[in-house]
Amino acid sequence: MPGWGDLYVVSGEDFIADRPYLEVIKACIAGGAGIIQLREKNWDGARLIESGRSLRKLTREAGVLLIINDRVDIAMAVEADGVHIGQEDIPLPLVRKIAGSKMIIGVSAHDPPEAVAAEKAGADYIGFGPVFPTETKKDTRPVRGLELLKEVRKVTSLPIYAIGGIKAKNAGSVIRAGADGVAVVSGVIGADDIAGAARKFILEINKAKRLNREK
Repeated sequence: MPGWGDLYVVSGEDFIADRPYLEVIKACIAGGAGIIQLREKNWDGARLIESGRSLRKLTREAGVLLIINDRVDIAMAVEADGVHIGQEDIPLPLVRKIAGSKMIIGVSAHDPPEAVAAEKAGADYIGFGPVFPTETKKDTRPVRGLELLKEVRKVTSLPIYAIGGIKAKNAGSVIRAGADGVAVVSGVIGADDIAGAARKFILEINKAKRLNREK
């Protein structure tokens, strides 16, 4: 994995509640998050740009990657490091044509064929899930599970970030099944102690990676 970090935090206004948005993201970074994704489906473009610019300043100063969900136009406007797209979003080749070669493009994949297609199309990483049942996304696909994650790992050399129902207590099992990192929403930003929650994830991920190396 190209040194992006093991913990990928996805924003979610519902879990941030009445806490200051930037302070929540600062706490994620303080706890060890290496990637922040701005994912606010209900925000208009103006609000995404305003918050995206603030997050860009914060993440750049911290040496953390900023990814924008779905909107390549917003990603370019705020000079984000990358954009994440789903299977029903704008096709990856078109995103690459618009954004250029330097922008990181992540793609959601739910099975081996989608992972293979994403790699062939030029994706930089895969978001695989949902691994476990999740309350965060109401329109999510059926649970994919650890066994399918293992199969995806076999068919792609791209970094895999697993997402969906991942808690600190099961993060290690995801890494042992082949994920390079974990992507979380409520497990970090929904916690009372955000930085502490992030550190717990990092601890469990590191334990699992040590076990993988010792195999």
